[in-house]
Amino acid sequence: MYICVDFDGTIVDHVFPEIGKPVPGALIWLRKFQVYGGKIILFTMRSDGQEVGEVLTQAVDYLEKYDIMLHGINHNPDQDSWTSSPKAYGNVYIDDASACCPLIRPAGFNRDCVDWSIVGPYVQKLLNER
Repeated sequence: MYICVDFDGTIVDHVFPEIGKPVPGALIWLRKFQVYGGKIILFTMRSDGQEVGEVLTQAVDYLEKYDIMLHGINHNPDQDSWTSSPKAYGNVYIDDASACCPLIRPAGFNRDCVDWSIVGPYVQKLLNER
């Protein structure tokens, strides 16, 4: 199963261009998804073409530091044989900006972020059903 995951507000607090504190549960659940066969695709607006520096590389390095292995970055390499669409193909998209995504505001955070206590078990259930 392909899991497309946003970065700011989903994995870390919004303090762009810096990297914020980890959203509670995000890193734990992303590692669990990998154990259950999930293929993580980082699906973010961060780009190394931005004037603020190599913000995409910083995000990728951050995830690798926490043992999150990415299947793709803003792209699903497995879709190349059947489409040239720029949209990354995924079975699930996790993003703080998506409609109906459960949100929380941890103490000290700048904005609402994904509530992984709800999203994590939901996605794990999907992985178990496959």
